[in-house]
Formats: sequence, C-alpha cells, structure tokens
Amino acid sequence: MRKYRLMSPGPTPVPEKVLLSMADTIIHHRTPQFGAVLKDVNIKLKKVFCTENPVLTLASSGTGAMEASIVNLLSKGDKALVIRGGKFGARFSEICGFYGVEAVNYDVEWGDSADPAVVKKLIGDNPGVKAVYSTLCETSTGVCNDIKAIAEVVSKTDAVLVVDSISGLSADEIRPDDWGVDVVVGGSQKGLMLPPGLAFISLSPKAQKLIEGSDLPRYYFCLKAALKSYAKDDTPWTPAVSLITGLNKVLDIMLEEGIKNVLARHARLAEATREAVKAMGLELFAKNPSNAVTAVKVPGNVDGLALVKKMRDEQGITIAGGQADLKGKIFRIAHLGYMDEYDTISAIAGIEIVLKQLGFDLERGKGVAKAEELLG
Repeated sequence: MRKYRLMSPGPTPVPEKVLLSMADTIIHHRTPQFGAVLKDVNIKLKKVFCTENPVLTLASSGTGAMEASIVNLLSKGDKALVIRGGKFGARFSEICGFYGVEAVNYDVEWGDSADPAVVKKLIGDNPGVKAVYSTLCETSTGVCNDIKAIAEVVSKTDAVLVVDSISGLSADEIRPDDWGVDVVVGGSQKGLMLPPGLAFISLSPKAQKLIEGSDLPRYYFCLKAALKSYAKDDTPWTPAVSLITGLNKVLDIMLEEGIKNVLARHARLAEATREAVKAMGLELFAKNPSNAVTAVKVPGNVDGLALVKKMRDEQGITIAGGQADLKGKIFRIAHLGYMDEYDTISAIAGIEIVLKQLGFDLERGKGVAKAEELLG
C-alpha cells in the first residue's frame, strides 16, 4: 500500500473536517437554515478576497466566472485588452472571440510576466478599451503577474481590470480595494481546498455599472440576477449546497489561521520548493514565480511525460506536466491549499528518485536537504 499525495495545482487536497462537513445530511436550499449558511459564507468570502465588494458564488468551474466577467460587462464589438502569457490568459481571449468582443491581445512570452508599461501603451493605442483581463498566477507557467502595478495603470482609465485569481487566491497577494482591481475571479479546487464545482466573482461599483449597459446574451450566468439574490443571501438558481457547506468550514479554517499567515505559509513552501529543485541542478521556468505552483524545466536527457507518470504511478505523488507547447518540457509542483512541509519534502524526494531512474545525474538528497534546511 502506498499513500496517495495530490501535489497538482488543482484539484488540491481537501481537509478531513471539510470532507466530513460535506458528508452531513443535506438541507434544502430555500430554507432559513441554508440561508444562514450562505449569509456566513458571503461575509467570510469578503475577508478572504480582501474586499468590501460583493463576492458572488456560482455553481460552475472557474471558467464559468471567467465567461460571466465577459458576457456581463461587455457588448458585441467592444474592445478588451487581454494579457496572454499562458493557457489561461489565452482563455479570456477565446471567450471574447466567441461572443464577438474584439480582443486586443498582449502576448507575453510564456515564462515571463506582463509589463505594466506595455499595458499602458496598449490602452493608449487602442481607444475605447472597456476592460483589461489578466491572470494573477498563470497556472500553466507558474508565473505571478504584478497585479498591483497593472491596476495602478488601469485604474486611471475608464476600463475595468478583471483578474483570474483561480489558482493564485490565498497563495499570491491580491488586494482588490487597495489596488483598484474591479473584478476578481476564483475557483473552489485550488487554495480554497474544496472539490471542483464552485466559482467566485467579486464586483466593484465600477464593474457593476458596466453590467447595466451590456447586451451580450446570458441566462444562467446573469450577474444582475445573482446580485439581486445576493442582497437577500440567496441565489437565483439551485446552489451547490454540499460544496457551500464545505466552503463555510474552509473559510473558518483560513480565517482562524489568518490571511497573512496563509500567504506566508504558501510563500515558505514555495521558496523551499524553488531552492530544492535548484539544489538538484534543475532550472525554474518562471522568471517571476508564483507561490501557488513551481514550474521546473525538464532536463534535456529526461522524458518529461515519463517523469510525471512515474511520480503518480510509482511514487503515489501527483504533480502536473506542461500544457500545450510546454507538454513534456516542464513539470509543476503545487504548494497550494491544504499542503504542509512534509508534503513538500515528500514531493522533492520523489522527484529525486524518479530523475535518477530516468538517467539524470544528481546527488541524492541534495534537494531534500535544502528543503529541510529552509523548512526546519
């Protein structure tokens, strides 16, 4: 028997007490009992998102909230500036194209972070841009974008800033109200330590005004209806009752630890991971790495697909490979959500074992020793 460790950047492990809360007897969603749970969740989500703006909960994956941020804020023919530095930045552009929104694409080399000066120039060169779309952590590359600096640029214009923080939330700092971020998108299966199935979207007053003028089609993802229900601690459609019950427990756990401490824990695990892989003679892929996930270049003589497969099937540790053009070229180790020092050390030990099996010349234990030094 081998213990299974989930070290992917989503889904992430779910705490046992959260699993137990979701296994409790289900209650009807149109009752005072569930209304009380949802009210608690709405209050706590604001604290975790570091905002006084409403944070709506949708029954979907994070992509549903990404789509909602386009179909509710924009109209056909509008311009949106999209920062594309990986698979998920590109997804915003794909959604825009589907609904007839003109995407002004800022293509960032994968592994690099967006330059706020380029964002400023592109807004100036494209009059009428209504929204700027970015990722906080670009999960496919392990890059963290400087959202504070980007927000400083966008907040001085008429455009709204929309940030996909699906993987970055709770790992990389984002302060929407202090920085001027208008819309923050989240998902349940990352730092919020739940199974997939919930999406979140916060809306500033500036963003809410755009909803009134949008003419794009939406029904299930109508944020005007969601805001109306939110004011009554309700949802317009059937919510994911069990997941929201689990979310209530997760938020308690996070707030008890303290958001600053949650961020610090992620930073500590991330730093140990980065230094450990460098001690093994490996190279980081991201120039400005996220604290949610570490992307590592696969050595030239190693089969990157085999590395991920052997980690999962033989070591019992699920990490992530590269996506799209990076398939087989990088691997990604998460330190996100319900993970601790021993998860990190186990992952580093497993990578050392598998790399050695695949013919990479390394000194066993150097990565583990560095991780232990930084985490001890």
